[in-house]
Amino acid sequence: MNKKTNTGILYVVATPIGNIQDITYRAVNILQKVQLIAAEDTRHTKYILETFQITTKMTSLHQYNESYKTNKIIFLLKTMNIALVSNAGTPTIHDPGYILVQSCHKNNIQVVPIPGPCALIAALSASGLPSNNFYYKGFLPRKTLLRKKILLKTKNIQQTIVFYESCHRILHSMKDIVNYLGRNRIIVLVKEITKKWETIKYGPASDILLWLQQDHTRKKGEMVIVISGIKLHKKTIPLNVHNTLSVLIKQLTLKQAIQLTSLIHKTNKNQIYTYAIQNFIHDKK
Repeated sequence: MNKKTNTGILYVVATPIGNIQDITYRAVNILQKVQLIAAEDTRHTKYILETFQITTKMTSLHQYNESYKTNKIIFLLKTMNIALVSNAGTPTIHDPGYILVQSCHKNNIQVVPIPGPCALIAALSASGLPSNNFYYKGFLPRKTLLRKKILLKTKNIQQTIVFYESCHRILHSMKDIVNYLGRNRIIVLVKEITKKWETIKYGPASDILLWLQQDHTRKKGEMVIVISGIKLHKKTIPLNVHNTLSVLIKQLTLKQAIQLTSLIHKTNKNQIYTYAIQNFIHDKK
């Protein structure tokens, strides 16, 4: 029980995304000790509980009942501790649960994360692409036009981009990635993470598409598509212009420094602006 508010605690418990051995000791301990488990699919969670001889009672909490089930669970949390689990991975990360968690905060009920497996983070960690700043959009849309719209929106993003995708649409999505992001865009296709047929395929988008087309079994499984961000080529300006800008930008606003540098050297303001954004903008934050 949460001694500060005299209510129960909601534990957000990550569960394996494939290999059952990835569950943490702490997760098992929490699932054994709570009075109730709110599971996305009780049939799926039952396998985990039976594996570790956990007898805690369960109730369902999925995308179709979360809105009305949340109030019931909030009421129960006033007198007991409850664990929230999804079918696999970390709850609320493209899985149900955020409505319940949000409601806990609004009702001053303590929320405690029990970290563990997450397909998104696992794929990023093994991708070899920058992961300190990334763009995540969940599953790509089923419909072609919507998928095209999303891909075109991400075309000029500099961060690493991550999508989930199903085996049924992976070929269509890879063809669209080649068409709208470019055949040479680096892709890391991570499929069946932690499972027997786990595969990590790195290369240009066109090569990944060809690899998928060569063997129908390669299209099977749950997939994460990690895409390299676009690389911008830095603009250059003459050394004397750079020196003037570097002095003025420390004393003036960005706009004033650019205008004055342009006047002094009779140089195009747009060119100086682009250079300043790429080389000095961090100094003005």
